[in-house]
Parts: sequence; structure tokens; C-alpha cells
Amino acid sequence: MPDSEPRPTKFSLTTLPAKMSEKEIIRLLKERWRTERMYEDLKGELGLDHFEGRSFTGWHHHVSVVMCCYAFVVTERARAFSPQSSGAGADHSINIAA
Repeated sequence: MPDSEPRPTKFSLTTLPAKMSEKEIIRLLKERWRTERMYEDLKGELGLDHFEGRSFTGWHHHVSVVMCCYAFVVTERARAFSPQSSGAGADHSINIAA
């Protein structure tokens, strides 16, 4: 809840078991946002939605290549902005790659 709001403004209705902790429920709710964000990245940056073929084999190949590219992008982002880096950012990743 934002500090400027007197009461909560966002709610979620769930049928998850009552024995789940609040932390577990929040993690699951945020996972949906992460999944949607990944899907948007796959479509926007890597062309997931550009396949125009008609065979399952072609579609499977296209999705596999896009997922491999996404794994590479995520790995490079994590490497460039890792908590262990000395704050060098992009310069640090260039030094590692060289």
C-alpha cells in the first residue's frame, strides 16, 4: 500500500489454501506479473509473435530459438548487473567478455 493512500487500493481474490502464508501468496501473485513481462519481452524484443508458418515443426523450432535467445539475454543482464560486480555496469561485462 502506498504511503499516500489511507486504505489499500489494490485487492486480489484467491482460492488458495488458507494455510498458506501471506508471503507465499504475494510471491504467487507477483509471479503472474513476471510471466506477463517475460511474454511481452519475448514478443517485443525477440520476435516470438513473428512466426507465420503452418507446421508444428516450424513453430516448435521458432519458439525454441526465441527461448534460447531469451535465456542468453537474461544471462547477460544478470552478468552485467550482478550484485557481485563492483558497480562497473556495462564496462564490467565488456572486461569479462574480453
